[in-house]
Amino acid sequence: MLYRIAEPADWHHAQQTGFFASADLSAEGFIHSSERHQIIETARRYYAGRADLVLLEWDEAALAAAGVRVEREWVASRQQHFAHVFGPVPLGAVPRHWPFGSEENGDFQLPSELLILGE
Repeated sequence: MLYRIAEPADWHHAQQTGFFASADLSAEGFIHSSERHQIIETARRYYAGRADLVLLEWDEAALAAAGVRVEREWVASRQQHFAHVFGPVPLGAVPRHWPFGSEENGDFQLPSELLILGE
């Protein structure tokens, strides 16, 4: 599974159109997404203080079946590969979503369904 921290307006628009797209698709040609282990650091870096976000889960097999290309590309600033999604994401490839935002102390927490025992 892949994950996207989404702006509420983009998620609302997706529910109306049947496809998720964001400003990065227009600007860069792909939608940034994360593996589960990358979510919290991405939130800290780019969404500090935000309490109104939505965390989307994307089924990579469903994206492939819909003809949406996913490539893992090296991001030097993070020293990791990140999944880039080259096209709008059909809602059929979004099996789950959660409200997502920083807590009062500024920390982000994964939804309980995404926690692995021992973390």
